[in-house]
Amino acid sequence: MRRNIFIIIGVSVVLLVGCVSPKNTLTNKEVIVEQKPLDETYDNFIPTIEATAWFLPEKNTRLRTGAITHIMLHFTNNVLRTPEDPYNLEAVYALFEEYEVSAHYMIGRDGEIFHLVPEGRVAFHAGKGNQLNYPEYQHSLNDFSIGIELLAIGTKEEMLPTVPEDIYDVVDPSHIGYTDAQYQSLNILLDDILHRHTTILRDREHIMGHNEYAPVRKTDPGSLFNWSKIGF
Repeated sequence: MRRNIFIIIGVSVVLLVGCVSPKNTLTNKEVIVEQKPLDETYDNFIPTIEATAWFLPEKNTRLRTGAITHIMLHFTNNVLRTPEDPYNLEAVYALFEEYEVSAHYMIGRDGEIFHLVPEGRVAFHAGKGNQLNYPEYQHSLNDFSIGIELLAIGTKEEMLPTVPEDIYDVVDPSHIGYTDAQYQSLNILLDDILHRHTTILRDREHIMGHNEYAPVRKTDPGSLFNWSKIGF
């Protein structure tokens, strides 16, 4: 059972989070979330589904100023360092902290949804790239998107840019690809986001993979991701 305690201090909200996942005990964290003006748009930034708040440091984000028009899907893992345990939640979270990158949500292998960055802030997940029908978004899609990471591993060819073949070969086959629980949770999360943000259209132009924005640099979510399981 998760308990969130909100303490109002001036214009900030201090959120004390304690949470337990099915496989890992997550460290209690004190997170300061900037309070936005309580107007009619504020609720659009708050998920209405069950998600564990586990916010990344503020340096991994910045305040959002543009409209949200896209959702970008990724995979993430710690296979390079611990191929025998590539989905340890604490270790994956530490990678975000180490490299100062971020996403708004992360979905675990059992379908757990972790809320890593408030939607009212920009997460650093897209990097440099191009969206053909949005030339003004060149290298700046972070500002207009919500990033979702799924704990998964792609094919050997997709992973080779970062994971040597000998390491990939020792990975348990059950760790490769995606789980049904992840697709179920992703559908729930997408429905919630799209209901709250009508500026995002439910099509493959506005819900996209990282590899479609930055095909030279990125391969995720990869060929093992089944788009038909989220309605495409």
